[in-house]
Amino acid sequence: MALDLDDTDRAMLRALLADGSLGAKALGDRVGLSQPAAWRRLRRLEEAGVITGRHAVLDREKLGFGVVVFLGVKLAGKGRVSLADFERAVTAIPEVQVVQHVLGVYDFRLKVVARDLADFERILRRRIMTLPGVGEVESNVLLSEEKLPPGRFLGLAEG
Repeated sequence: MALDLDDTDRAMLRALLADGSLGAKALGDRVGLSQPAAWRRLRRLEEAGVITGRHAVLDREKLGFGVVVFLGVKLAGKGRVSLADFERAVTAIPEVQVVQHVLGVYDFRLKVVARDLADFERILRRRIMTLPGVGEVESNVLLSEEKLPPGRFLGLAEG
């Protein structure tokens, strides 16, 4: 069941999406609450499962990963065991950043980071294509990415 959020809750969530390191005092200052009031609201949002963690955002290019590729993977066999085997094996590959089990032409959608195209080819040939059950693979190389306001899909974006 969805939690009822008021304007202050939404403002707090927007602030946390922009900077997940904010403490109760800084958060309260941004939304016009005292530190204790901000802490109570923050705690309520965490206990309700609205906030499930705070994460650092790493700059992949500064870490040497200049290529992002989205893969559509169709498994050769579609039994329960092959799905679980594939998912377990693909999550062990460090360059695979996201694994999504999807409905449609492909069974899985992967987000893979690599240092360059030659590195991606090595990852594809030696790691991904050798996984259990892999049938067809379609690659889409990311050319550019538009950063949208955080939380806009949740109705949290200002505007």
